[in-house]
Amino acid sequence: MSQDDRIPIAVWIDAHLRKWQADGRCCYILNKGAYASGTILLKINLLGPGCLLLQQQRNLDGDLGWMKLLKGGIRPETEADDYICRAIDRDPDLWVIEIEDREGLNPFEGKIF
Repeated sequence: MSQDDRIPIAVWIDAHLRKWQADGRCCYILNKGAYASGTILLKINLLGPGCLLLQQQRNLDGDLGWMKLLKGGIRPETEADDYICRAIDRDPDLWVIEIEDREGLNPFEGKIF
């Protein structure tokens, strides 16, 4: 598939979030990035113990996955929000999505590495 054949990331995100919402789960787009492409940062709010941050990455084989940020641990929401603000300052085209899920589930495909 060539670069031009890819679905715009905005459409890909919308499809995933609509399915997630149809299942009765809460998610919000905190920052809209570039329509056609961009990186996704997930803030998974565990609704109590804190938040887990994941950033979309590709591994050496080109497979899409997720990298844990902030040393991979659950962090207070204020710390996660501070990180997100700095990340948007560095990359205004960053897509930031907040997921509210006590189990810490990710609505997007891909392994966590």
